[in-house]
Amino acid sequence: MLDSLGEILPRAARLFGDRVALVTGGREFTFRDLDGLSGALAQGLVRLGVAPGDRVTLYAPNCWEWIVSYYGALKAGAIINPVNVMLTPAEVAFVTRDCGARALIGAPDKVAAALAAGVDGLTTIAFGDDPVAGATPFGELAARPVAFDPIPVSPTATSTIGYTSGTTGHPKGAMQSHRAVMTNIAMTAQMHLRTASDVVVSALPCPHVYGNVVFQGAMLSGMKLVMHPRFDAAEILASLETQRATLFEGVPTMYMYMLAAPELEKADLSSLTRCTVGGQTMPVAKMREVEARFGCPLIELWGMTEIAGLGTTFPTYGQRKLGSIGIALPYCEARIADVADAGRTMATGEVGELMIRGPIVMQGYWGNERATRETIEPDGWLHSGDLASMDEDGAVFIVDRKKDMINTSGFKVFPAEIERVVAAHPGVALVAVGGAPDPLRGEIAKAYVVLKPGAAPDREGILDLCRRELAAYKVPREVLFVADLPKTSTGKIMRRELKTLDASA
Repeated sequence: MLDSLGEILPRAARLFGDRVALVTGGREFTFRDLDGLSGALAQGLVRLGVAPGDRVTLYAPNCWEWIVSYYGALKAGAIINPVNVMLTPAEVAFVTRDCGARALIGAPDKVAAALAAGVDGLTTIAFGDDPVAGATPFGELAARPVAFDPIPVSPTATSTIGYTSGTTGHPKGAMQSHRAVMTNIAMTAQMHLRTASDVVVSALPCPHVYGNVVFQGAMLSGMKLVMHPRFDAAEILASLETQRATLFEGVPTMYMYMLAAPELEKADLSSLTRCTVGGQTMPVAKMREVEARFGCPLIELWGMTEIAGLGTTFPTYGQRKLGSIGIALPYCEARIADVADAGRTMATGEVGELMIRGPIVMQGYWGNERATRETIEPDGWLHSGDLASMDEDGAVFIVDRKKDMINTSGFKVFPAEIERVVAAHPGVALVAVGGAPDPLRGEIAKAYVVLKPGAAPDREGILDLCRRELAAYKVPREVLFVADLPKTSTGKIMRRELKTLDASA
């Protein structure tokens, strides 16, 4: 196994050379192209003063420049901070300050918005041809391929700081070593038998751990990656057919949109040999429908930012159980722990908290030792926050969530983040956020608001505030004004009882 993520493209260039590695935005890139362009960017970053261990934030939608920037920063010995493109500039400003980013690389509109939101003191690089005030044009650094030997780093060194929604109202940065990410992508490739003969189509965002495993697995295995900037059911179906894809990877809502698309009836999906689904649980009936219509197995998987990607899945040629998220990745362990006593393992079939241990577990949360101690036990077991059971074969079945996290279209949203914003509205006295079922997204966020005396309901004002301060997927889709919120005897709001207020609406 390679020591660092920065070695992936040089190895791919040696093994696969001029084979097509990436198809996106109407362009094709070979493995040699990507290696050379990322080498040019690495050289440019070093020239601009980026040193080993510096944090580099990536803020852009899926595009070839994102891939080049990711590996270019890693070749320079930097630590990657990939942020969701749906985050607002204010959220990106918090993240860059929190991790002490040295540089910001991204799409021109995103970079300009971040600078306007108060991101300053960074080396800033913008994609595209249109200049951004205060930013170095990407083309000046990666105009032509350059040979660049990756700066050596230890496998145990931090490679990535990936921010995940926080229960305290602000996201936390999960630190991942090179070994953790490398193990995850290698073992996922092993479980799903990813090889150089495969063509994978994906619209998963590169900063998301699922998307990260997809594009890195392609680069490691010599696959052709057909990467879409965003999901569109008709476009994906056409891509699967014209590219003769062998693998599609997505979240449940993507499959549901494709099942409902009129283009599915005439689409030739005969090249597919398997598909994967993750991000949230998928109804078994819909999984069966996908397998029948797509003509291939649908392999479920489960993961989280804190473990650099997947924690469980099924092997391609092994026994699969629809409705189960699979078994632990090789070299890793999964167990079901007593919610009240993490040291006690539950018996087969009993419900408890899913816990993971192994080389994929994060090093901790950046600058937050308290949260790290709460999440990782002294013996290395990591709390997932998911309630689950395990059968006699080691297959895990998700039952419910231990925490109040809302899972909307595969994105995890914590109520405290939304509550923090809604509470700033001048007419709001109390607010609590809970999840409401949604047939496409799985769940949506719903805000229950108690107004200050004399204040008038201002649904649009609250939503406008959320749109300015939060990523689009975090914005509540419903706002319900209520007289009071359910509380414990000590005054703590009981989020799990919020749904009882719906009947009185």
